[in-house]
Amino acid sequence: MENGAIMHLAVSPLPGTSEPSPGAEPDFSLLARFVQRAEAAGLDMVIFADSAPASGSDAATMPFEATTLVAALATVTSRIGLVAAASTVAHQPYNLARRFASLDIISHGRAGWNATMAQAPREAANFSRSEGFSGDDFRRRSEEYIGIVQGLWQGWDEDALKFDKSSGRFHDPEKMHLLDHKGEFFSVRGPLNVARSPQDRPVLVLSGLSAADMDIAARTADVVLLDSEPIESAKARNDDLKRRVAACGRDADAVKVLVNVSPVIDDKMAVTADRLEDMFRGKGCDGFNMLMPAELSALDDFVGLVLPALRRRGLFRESYRRTNLRSHLGIAGGGDR
Repeated sequence: MENGAIMHLAVSPLPGTSEPSPGAEPDFSLLARFVQRAEAAGLDMVIFADSAPASGSDAATMPFEATTLVAALATVTSRIGLVAAASTVAHQPYNLARRFASLDIISHGRAGWNATMAQAPREAANFSRSEGFSGDDFRRRSEEYIGIVQGLWQGWDEDALKFDKSSGRFHDPEKMHLLDHKGEFFSVRGPLNVARSPQDRPVLVLSGLSAADMDIAARTADVVLLDSEPIESAKARNDDLKRRVAACGRDADAVKVLVNVSPVIDDKMAVTADRLEDMFRGKGCDGFNMLMPAELSALDDFVGLVLPALRRRGLFRESYRRTNLRSHLGIAGGGDR
């Protein structure tokens, strides 16, 4: 399949699995080695969960706030995409847009935002909204929020910022675009005080999608994460989403569908490779998001046993071809600059 479609592969370290032993202090170096190993293997991106739950011992979370973690990991990696989850309840859209625009500059075009369309139980109670939102309100609010963030990311043309000390010109006014948004839930003037992203704009990953969210994904997403289904129903779901994307005036391949998979690595590693190949060749998705413990041994098993099988079958590239996340995913705006 050298001239055909190549699957995309991401990895999501499972929350609560990055400590070396029970009760140990969180160790950034362990996660850094995990991500460096994923980069050495050529994976497209690592997706980090995050949450701000109510107090309780049953809440398993990553040991670090996700965007802070991505900023640190950007300094010890150079190719792999770094995607952080950030809540639409816990952050104002302007601050979140500014944070991810900054992360994209820090990482030289490798940042992405994972926004969930599923309301987290009890989360809103930490942010002056003890009653939460109705399902319909949460959906409308999330779509408005995402539109604001994406609009802010494109508030500056690529060459708008001049920083010309001799003339005192900070920017070209003709190349600055005020958002001036006044909506049902938010009012945001803009623009950001951060330059345009090195990859046009950070990658938007949507997760927690219901059937009612698919049109939102078709209009806004770059990547969607979906749960695994039998091949025939997965193909029907994928075809339906691609039709919706095209109906929005976008290229049908502008949105990449990754299926969440929990790999079981043992002496039957060919079973995992066969499963991924069947789903991919059956056009049920564009690739996979591997859910696994944030442990080097788990990643090494996948990299050492499954990836070689996928590469032998021509399903996954041998190395990175370019440097930013949109380039890895083959979606618009991915030209290196």
